[in-house]
Amino acid sequence: MPAEPKMNVCAMRHEKTARSLNGRPSHDYPADEWNVVEKAFHPELRAQLETMLAFGNGYLGIRGCPEEGGPNSENGTFINGFYETWPIIYGEEAYGFARTGQTICNVTDCKVIKLFVDDEPFWLPHAHLLNYDRRLNMKTGTLDREIVWETPSGKQVSFISRRLVSFVNRHVAAISYRVTILNAQAFVVISSEMTADERGTRSREDDPRLAKAHPGRVLHQRSTYSKDRRIVLCHSTERSRFVLACATDHAIESACPYSYKVAHNGDSGQVAFTIEARPGCSIQLTKFMAYHAS
Repeated sequence: MPAEPKMNVCAMRHEKTARSLNGRPSHDYPADEWNVVEKAFHPELRAQLETMLAFGNGYLGIRGCPEEGGPNSENGTFINGFYETWPIIYGEEAYGFARTGQTICNVTDCKVIKLFVDDEPFWLPHAHLLNYDRRLNMKTGTLDREIVWETPSGKQVSFISRRLVSFVNRHVAAISYRVTILNAQAFVVISSEMTADERGTRSREDDPRLAKAHPGRVLHQRSTYSKDRRIVLCHSTERSRFVLACATDHAIESACPYSYKVAHNGDSGQVAFTIEARPGCSIQLTKFMAYHAS
């Protein structure tokens, strides 16, 4: 008898999506040969979608959280083998018991890009969306999102983002972020941010399925500097003595006038672009991210 065809990775993700999103409208999560597709925002399903839209290259992994920095259930950027240690305490001592535990750390979050139109922030739960499409593309290896947002003043904004983690250079990730004001002039601010001040908090500390959460901060400041539109943050763990350097750099292309400001401290960095946007004139921002660990 002929062997049954093997289910490809995308089909398995579709099957997992169907189980996790059972009861939701099928047109919001349509089946697709190469994509895991989300056509509407359901905030109650953000934990499942962060997991199903996550991607990585074996060294660097990023959960599928929005670029705006939220809302999210458990934001996460991880490096394979980058961990913090903690003492294992037993009620009774015995020979051969392990003394030290290891937990993968949530490292510096470099993917945040916030959008403001005439001082009105784009925040997904409150936004009036004219179009929404987010998909994990298995053919290109990217997480793509297309949104048309109408601000409270009636200005329509199209922005398209594409996020990837490199397979050629495992240390590198990038985000392409294109904004276009469709029907009016506006002042646009695009704030590209990075932060390392992630705390080990969790709502269910008694859940044995979850990894151990560290009570305090895990990454401690070492050094920081900036040059032009590049920011570098260096941190280290306290017990495992790992050192992490994270860098972001930016390229912007637009026919609209723009300026930018750079600010950083030991735990965060920001490059804020202010653009005098004209209708139909696109603003293309490319954000490069690099992670190197000892």
